[in-house]
Amino acid sequence: MMARELHSVLEPASDAGPARPSPSARRRWLVPLLVVLLLAQTAVAMVTSAVRQTPTIDEPVYVATAADYLHEHRVRYNPEHPPLGKLVVAVGVAFADPHVDASFSGTQEAAGRHLLYESGNDPWRLMLWARLPVIVLTLLFGMVVFAFARDLAGRATALTALALYALSPDVVAHGSLATLDVPAAGFLLTSAWLLWRARRGRARLYLPLAGAALGAGLATKMSALPAIPVLVALAALSMWARRPRDLRRALLGAGVVAVTAVAVVWAAYLVVDPLLRWDPRSAHVPVVHGLRGLLVRLLPFPEAYRDGMRIQFGLENETWQGFLFGHVYSGSRWYYLPAALVVKTPLGTLALWTAGAVAMIAVRRLRPAAPYVLVPAAVLLASAMTGSRDLGTRYAVFLPMFLAVAAGCVLTVRIRWAPVVASALVAFVAVSSLRTYPYYLPYSNEAFGGPAKTHLRLHDSNVDWGQDLGRLADRLHSRYRGERVWLVYKGSGVPAYYGIKASDPRQVPASEVHGLLVVSDSAAAKAKGPLAELLRSSRPVDEVGHSITLYRR
Repeated sequence: MMARELHSVLEPASDAGPARPSPSARRRWLVPLLVVLLLAQTAVAMVTSAVRQTPTIDEPVYVATAADYLHEHRVRYNPEHPPLGKLVVAVGVAFADPHVDASFSGTQEAAGRHLLYESGNDPWRLMLWARLPVIVLTLLFGMVVFAFARDLAGRATALTALALYALSPDVVAHGSLATLDVPAAGFLLTSAWLLWRARRGRARLYLPLAGAALGAGLATKMSALPAIPVLVALAALSMWARRPRDLRRALLGAGVVAVTAVAVVWAAYLVVDPLLRWDPRSAHVPVVHGLRGLLVRLLPFPEAYRDGMRIQFGLENETWQGFLFGHVYSGSRWYYLPAALVVKTPLGTLALWTAGAVAMIAVRRLRPAAPYVLVPAAVLLASAMTGSRDLGTRYAVFLPMFLAVAAGCVLTVRIRWAPVVASALVAFVAVSSLRTYPYYLPYSNEAFGGPAKTHLRLHDSNVDWGQDLGRLADRLHSRYRGERVWLVYKGSGVPAYYGIKASDPRQVPASEVHGLLVVSDSAAAKAKGPLAELLRSSRPVDEVGHSITLYRR
């Protein structure tokens, strides 16, 4: 049949007129075209965001660490995160070829500021190059979402899944930054997809690849550790499904994935420093006791990785301040991430996530795939909910990936109006996502007032992560030139570099603060003492990027 279709397309036109492509031929071209269009709009959204945004709080540390990897070949800065994600960033940093001061010996935060603002480099150019490899990786993970969903239920399901992924404000926002959240989550999704493929055939190929993807996630961010037992168990399940009651083969499959993952983690450190030099005294590594300490000692990873785990456990033991629905609190709340996701996920996506998860359990032919899609997402979410840092939905950015695959499965439900409703919801998501352009980081859905209202309910990387310092400089220059400016900025950028001449209002009596008071919304959310009094006695007159508010005094 395929040969006849190709023959009809290639055959010269007859006297009756030019040959027209058959409907099946048009359909073959339509799917790749839609994939390209979806990923192209995501690429445009991410690149334009990357070009306009100043460094967020975490990025300078990662960029400075990447530059240190390239020039000094050592694990020194940022040991609390493994190297692979920063090696990805280093690809872009290598193209930017910044000047690196090898003699600098300050903290990792100071190293970031020194590289961007004190070493003769152009921070705009350097940050764009550092972000581009993550953008490329984010687009590749979109192809994994498409392939995973296509393997489960066909092309229509795959297109729906890809649309939700490509239009996710969280994916666009964090996929356009030189950070680790999207790469770590994408590697875990890739591992789950490859394990599903191993269940269907060619296990000798897919099991090692799945292990490599799991190892890449572990070598990018410590938050991937809870995925180890889940994905190793899924490897055993894949082999068991191929040959029931062959326990030895199932254990062998699990072993292949585990050993390959460990090897990838070691390889990431060896790429940075083949001698594996590491001085724990430079990182103030805390002592970890109990079950956590035992876990750290038992894991077969490099000493630098295990000390990074100890640092993370130390951070978890600290008391952090949170902000949720207008309330400031100390510590963490177990429901923070689900609540924040309800605010920051498009309403149509929430509906399709729920329906898709139900479909995967209810539709018989999809049930075997449910453990590969729903269980990793559930375990990772449960782990993230127990964390002590209520700082943003980026800690759960794996959900827009895994649940996009599940959402596409709605189309397998044998209800006549299901495709129409699903299409309408995807269109609603598209409108909601495109309306927030180019301010994807502070996105919230229509039920919570959109991005302009996000700062009333959430803070930090949900809305204001220091990304709009450049836009603030433009606004002050165009509308408020010559005015006295008082600034409380929460971020890693250096205001003076962008031409912002401002004083800190917290350093003088309130009676002396007159003119324009500019406050990052994350700082305003948790304001207390003199800053809180200043805000109460000031009048908001303007905002920048839905993350910085300008007040008149």
